Amino acid sequence: MLAWLSAALGAAAFATLAPAQAPEKPGAPVLAQPAAPAAPTATRALTAEDVTAWLDGYMPYALHSGDIAGAVVTVVRDGRVIAARGYGYADIAKRRPVDPDLTLFRPGSVSKLVTWTAVMQQVEAGRIDLDADVNRYLDFAIPAYRGAPVTMRQIMTHTAGFEEANKKLITYDVGDVEPIGAYLKRHVPARVYAPGTTPAYSNWATTLAAYVVERVSGTRFDDYVEQRIFRPLDMRTASFRQPLPPRLRALVAQGYPLGSGAPKPFEIVVPGPAGSLSASGLDMAKFMIAHLDGGRGVLRPETAALMHESPLAKVNPRSLIPPLNRMELGFFETNINGRRVIAHLGDTNQMHTSLHLFLAERTGLYVSFNSAGREGAAHVVRGQLFQDFADRYFPGATLPAGRVDAATARQHAAALAGHWQVSRSSFTNFVDILNLFGQAEVGADAQGRLVIPSVKGANGVPIAWVEVAPYVWRDPAGHDRLAAQLVDGRPVRWSFDLVSPFMMWDRAPAYRDAAWLLPALYASLAVLLLTLLFWPANWYLRRRYQAAAPRAGAPLRTARAARVMALAVLLVLGGWFWLISVLFGDTAPGDAWLTLLQLASIVVFVGAVGIAGWNAVVTLRGDRPWTRKLWAVLLLLATLVVLWVAAVFHLLALTVHY
Repeated sequence: MLAWLSAALGAAAFATLAPAQAPEKPGAPVLAQPAAPAAPTATRALTAEDVTAWLDGYMPYALHSGDIAGAVVTVVRDGRVIAARGYGYADIAKRRPVDPDLTLFRPGSVSKLVTWTAVMQQVEAGRIDLDADVNRYLDFAIPAYRGAPVTMRQIMTHTAGFEEANKKLITYDVGDVEPIGAYLKRHVPARVYAPGTTPAYSNWATTLAAYVVERVSGTRFDDYVEQRIFRPLDMRTASFRQPLPPRLRALVAQGYPLGSGAPKPFEIVVPGPAGSLSASGLDMAKFMIAHLDGGRGVLRPETAALMHESPLAKVNPRSLIPPLNRMELGFFETNINGRRVIAHLGDTNQMHTSLHLFLAERTGLYVSFNSAGREGAAHVVRGQLFQDFADRYFPGATLPAGRVDAATARQHAAALAGHWQVSRSSFTNFVDILNLFGQAEVGADAQGRLVIPSVKGANGVPIAWVEVAPYVWRDPAGHDRLAAQLVDGRPVRWSFDLVSPFMMWDRAPAYRDAAWLLPALYASLAVLLLTLLFWPANWYLRRRYQAAAPRAGAPLRTARAARVMALAVLLVLGGWFWLISVLFGDTAPGDAWLTLLQLASIVVFVGAVGIAGWNAVVTLRGDRPWTRKLWAVLLLLATLVVLWVAAVFHLLALTVHY
């Protein structure tokens, strides 16, 4: 059961509104890394004819083999659309094909680029100071972190220090739509990192930025983006509104978990500015052209340049791990083949998107899928499409071979070995339990190459990273790099290019380390289960052989109480398993169930330790066999381990916010 929880719920923590399938929920899950061959030496001319023929050969097989319903791809260069292609179906039952001009996809967190553009418009107007305390613009307070406030620059670079906010991120109930101010004021996520130091992607903070735009402009966010961004760019199908305006509802693509499966209802992104955009491929092409042309129509060239080339590295280099890709003001780098590329990825539950801008080449690539496909195929295809596009049209020098000697490489891999927890997560509520089951395990193979089982290539095999510089590794089959940050000569965090701009991994503290905690927890569950099973087995054997009960008085009472508490502990743990599974599914139970489970956890987990301790004392003082005494001690240890896990990973935290 817990192995399934590790895989299914660890992935669910990332599944929604995430910028990458570091499997938008906006924990360590399996992170699909597209592998690509070394860049070719010949350059293909990026023409409408060539890219259209290439896409028409590339995409249909990718959809069929991945069980993906449909996709839209647009390519722009030098201010014009050179390819706009639809593949598969927007609605399978009606056999409605994807139309790049009219079919609306939900690009998830790519929506944030519109929000960040709105913020930069207000920066340009002098109404927002990127480095001022954001409380200056709010009608409620964001608490300081050890005296340090939040700034808009930190929000736009995902370094404000907020933990993840998962509650009601995506639903199917239009009744969940509310003003963004009301959503924000209901709960302010805890700030778990010093501001400016740690990338931790935040949908909540993005919504906060949109609320600042509302406040300083005096215009509701949905109205603002329509008036100030969509209308000037002639984006006629684009809308953040939920539900969509009547004129657009018939145009939206159905969302499918699998192309061969049934569609899901229209997704409601409650923190709308973080991911509720609906738009056609053609409208997203217009948005790309605007940014590639110095913000034409929406931003001044100097403002667009600031947005695309953030001075964050000079302001606070601690938030970065050179030489990995870094965060700009809203965009993040996906540099490839020596080319400067800024981008954003996005996922709702059903739709999966990427947008990449090759700045010097004035070229943009946008792709969106309306289903994840088999084993998350859409995430692999979108990453592979970008890399293959870059290798075909903008190749660069072949990446260098490893330059670190074998002995040093083994030493550095050993220094990085261990369990690590991701920065983008929840740390003060029950969702923290995913940080136990989702820790990334780092090790080395027989050749001394760095291996992280949860970081796999497109072939489904863990990448064997080759060290090419001190504490910098490269995927020998692709473009990705992995690097560690050192403090006093020891690695303290690491990340890799695909996700380094918005999340990193820190070494799990000893008291939270899955290396010992998971074996201890599994052993404890076995002890509790065997203690419970001994009860009916013992009853049957006594009845079968007409044996008298060997105990009476206090020993009998304590033994029975211990078995009852073992049952109670297993039932409460089963309740957590059910609740977390449901909370990250399509429907969620009310807050009353969560509160009830938290109260039950306090009573049962603490009570179990007390009862097991009482049973151990009575058993050790009696004349019971040494096996019974040993088991009583093991039972006490088992209840202590469960209580430790529950306390450390916040199953006992009395809160309905997560």
